[in-house]
Amino acid sequence: MNQIAVGTRNGLLTLSQQGNGWTVVDEAHMGARVSYAISDPRSDLLYACLEHGHWGTKLQRSADGGQTWEEIPAPKYPEGAELKDGRPAVLRYQWCLVPGAEDQPGRLYMGTEPGGLFVSDDGGDSWHLNEPLWSHPSRKEVWFGGGFDEPGIHSILVDPRDSDCISVGISVAGMFTSRDGGVSWEPRNRGLHADFLPNPDVEIGHDPHLIVKCGAEPNVLWQQNHCGVFYTTDAGLQWKCVSQADGPVNFGFAVAVDPLAGKTAWVIPAVSDEVRVAVDRKLCVCRTDDHGETWQVFRQGLPQEDCYDFAFRHALDLSGDRLVFGTACGSLYLSDDRGESWTCLASHLPPIYSVRFV
Repeated sequence: MNQIAVGTRNGLLTLSQQGNGWTVVDEAHMGARVSYAISDPRSDLLYACLEHGHWGTKLQRSADGGQTWEEIPAPKYPEGAELKDGRPAVLRYQWCLVPGAEDQPGRLYMGTEPGGLFVSDDGGDSWHLNEPLWSHPSRKEVWFGGGFDEPGIHSILVDPRDSDCISVGISVAGMFTSRDGGVSWEPRNRGLHADFLPNPDVEIGHDPHLIVKCGAEPNVLWQQNHCGVFYTTDAGLQWKCVSQADGPVNFGFAVAVDPLAGKTAWVIPAVSDEVRVAVDRKLCVCRTDDHGETWQVFRQGLPQEDCYDFAFRHALDLSGDRLVFGTACGSLYLSDDRGESWTCLASHLPPIYSVRFV
């Protein structure tokens, strides 16, 4: 793919490959935080989730690759929906937007703060809240906020073999899976460790930063978790920790999995939740080709001195052997050799929240 959509603290930037270089060819929604932007490969429609501060959340859609945009309704919590008893639920943040399966041509899913999963069957013209997940008995009493005041759904995974099988990642609660199209939900967090809780092995209360699925092996999932890196080969029935005891692979936000080989994944390490900077102040990308038994550390082309940078959860993407990631300090890096060497495409950008190949 030769275009990249970059959601930043100040607008959406589109970069295009021209010859041997990359150039910013379009900018949109300047002045707004673009929390997430994605192209739906089924329709080629481009979506941008906006946070306007004073004006709240907005949702934009483009049918011509970003040349023009139309505002469409953002999800809205139904009247009577409550965070806690007596506290109305109001949309605060649009975490992610994910196309449905091939047999659901108009289906979109959106994960939001405060912890709602919204569904559209008309390409975003209208939305409804998935009530069974919102009404799960654990939500009001056990779910809690991580990076935001309230819980948020940042990962949505649709099984390519069965569109009724859906998993979501919730910060903070863990992973929940439905096998009946969202009618019922069950937690799948066995093997995870929540070191910040009195009982680190609780069923619900984990903080995945991002969960991804291998397209060719849908039972293989990876997550960059608040307490380490974990993977599963049975769709989350049992997770295994594959962090490094002596680093650098442990804490971070972004994770990507090879769509053809579930044993291969990439992470971008940082020090910790309280110290969100590159490990040893040297930015690196780590790859495993054996389900996390071993990790390779790649640094070529990345800053290795006085680097106080890191990557947010949705700021890493891959297409074939090509990977791209953006950083909190506004740099964008590209690799054409599976992460082994990197080229800086742009720097001095606004903080980057979302990076997706178009």
